[in-house]
Amino acid sequence: MDSRGIWVGLKNRRWVYSFSIVATLALGILIGTVVSYGVKGKEGQKSSDATPLTVPSPKQLSNAFSQIAKQLGPSVVNINTESTIKNPHRRRGEQQNPDDEDGGGGNGGMDDFFNRFFGGQGGQGDGAIRERSLGSGVIVDAKGYIVTNRHVVEKADRIRVRLQDDPPGVQHDAKVIGEDQETDLAVIKIEMDRAVPSAKMGNSDSMQVGDWVLAIGSPFGQVGTVTAGIVSAKGRDIVPGRQFQTFIQTDAAINPGNSGGPLVNMDGEVIGINTAILSETNAYAGVGFSLPSNTVVQVYNQLIGPDHRVARGSIGIMFDAVENPAITRVYGAGSGVTVSSVVPGSPADQAGLKVYDTITTVDGHKVTKGAELVADIASRKPGSKVELGFLRNGKQQNTTVTIADRAKLFAARLGEDQESGDDSTPKQSKFGATVRRLTPEMAERLDVPAGKGVIVQEVKPQSFAEDINLGRGDVILEINKQPVNSEEDFAKVESSLKSGQDVVFLVRPRGATRQDGTVFLAGTLP
Repeated sequence: MDSRGIWVGLKNRRWVYSFSIVATLALGILIGTVVSYGVKGKEGQKSSDATPLTVPSPKQLSNAFSQIAKQLGPSVVNINTESTIKNPHRRRGEQQNPDDEDGGGGNGGMDDFFNRFFGGQGGQGDGAIRERSLGSGVIVDAKGYIVTNRHVVEKADRIRVRLQDDPPGVQHDAKVIGEDQETDLAVIKIEMDRAVPSAKMGNSDSMQVGDWVLAIGSPFGQVGTVTAGIVSAKGRDIVPGRQFQTFIQTDAAINPGNSGGPLVNMDGEVIGINTAILSETNAYAGVGFSLPSNTVVQVYNQLIGPDHRVARGSIGIMFDAVENPAITRVYGAGSGVTVSSVVPGSPADQAGLKVYDTITTVDGHKVTKGAELVADIASRKPGSKVELGFLRNGKQQNTTVTIADRAKLFAARLGEDQESGDDSTPKQSKFGATVRRLTPEMAERLDVPAGKGVIVQEVKPQSFAEDINLGRGDVILEINKQPVNSEEDFAKVESSLKSGQDVVFLVRPRGATRQDGTVFLAGTLP
């Protein structure tokens, strides 16, 4: 079993990164010996014609780092938040160790899958905890607009920002302008009576593996900390099946409090927002991830708009997240995106698309990968139309589909109650829990049979799920004897139940193994 954990930079976990440069004098000692005494070869010849090696001066690179730090430093801010929440992990009657950062359960590795990373817990009482979060952000507009990670400010009662030139103890209250769950980005704003230093955004597509980068932020509250590294890789997909998030990988040191801070190139431009690390121990292991600036800019421009939200197009289909040529060879013509599920009532359903259809073109342009199809459709405005070419039983067909708003179409799956676009009250979740299907990697890590169960991603405070002690990280296997192996299964069972009915969840508790067994969590639906 692969025990690696993907620690996505959120609350209640730690980033522990380190960066070191090790130098050795052995080469210099060897050269000195050669110059002083000479070396005879097998034929007795001296190597007097050898050119001595030299070590280049580090001043040029060092000066570049310091200049960038001085240029960008004032635009990087420290963010502190406070919020009062009910402890989602604590069971009734369970005693909590004050040193247990997970708030019960003792399995820190589980937070790999829930993007919960930063900050420490305050005091608690009556099942509630006072949570303080530490993070960073970067000012991108002199009027006080700041980009950070959504998890840094999520559900905060109060957000305060400290600028690098602020005297000790001085902080500025900030308000949330907009958030995007799918890229874990947020825009906040501070009101100032003066212009504040702002950073310049760069083009992340121009970065190459091996390019030098700097990470700037406030690790452990230490404002203005700068670490250096290189671009280790590009286009990393660290959460299988998660769309709109591919990352720049870097070995620049990132620690608790760096989340939301900028990754900067040698031109002093922001080319990423630091978001995650890969670690087996919650500690820095030389592998960090930053959301590319090109994605950041697209999301930012929509969040500062009139609606303060990101609108992405969707047609309401699903397909295998992991590309498998065997699927298209069996159901298609060797290329294209084969539909594995069609959302009932969705634009795809209304246009006649079915499971096993293989989409090959969008408005006449060929598509071969699911990522290409998603990127194209997501970029289109809801309400617009698109012509899709697809194969069904080996025959080429075409259909016209009206693009829908992805956030509304997949509101339950995304775990957010979206506005319905009219004056009606948004539909509320009966259970108050958000789940996601288990990827093969998750199933192996959680010791769950492949293809079985869904994992609880979020539990709303004061909900039915919280009342019966369902917690984030629990794996739901059945509800009222009905197998639940996907988000669709969960939603179908949930929609079929009414107020006053008994509900029994068969659950593998967070951190439990097959040997530990399963438990029932039950109650009467209010």
